Amino acid sequence: MKILLICSKAFYDKLSYYKQKLENLGHEVFMPNCWDAPETEAKYRGTPEHHLFKAKMYRQSEETIKNVDAVLVLNFNKNGQENYIGGATFLEIYDAFRMNKKIYFVNDIPNNMLKDELIGFNPTIVGENLNNIV
Repeated sequence: MKILLICSKAFYDKLSYYKQKLENLGHEVFMPNCWDAPETEAKYRGTPEHHLFKAKMYRQSEETIKNVDAVLVLNFNKNGQENYIGGATFLEIYDAFRMNKKIYFVNDIPNNMLKDELIGFNPTIVGENLNNIV
């Protein structure tokens, strides 16, 4: 299966671990935009070009999602928020949903203002058992 890992930049340090585990299970793994240079966006923040950068990243993610079978959301605790899912990750989940891709979460759906929407995407919670990705 082709799987795109998606998450907050705060969790990029966990990407290699999940990539390796999934590859060991025979999956082809795709990484999020700028995962190897997470500071890239900071160069644009506060500039007139920031919106262009963000738009390019959204379009790039959408194109990647078109070409995978599933997304795996790495949703961990961040700044006191349990199982955090940020705005960009939410949009990627929505794109996956619109394209009828399988949606997997490492942890439960967060109990926040997006809970109902996330429930509507019907993700499969896999925990640390990545064998549940089928």
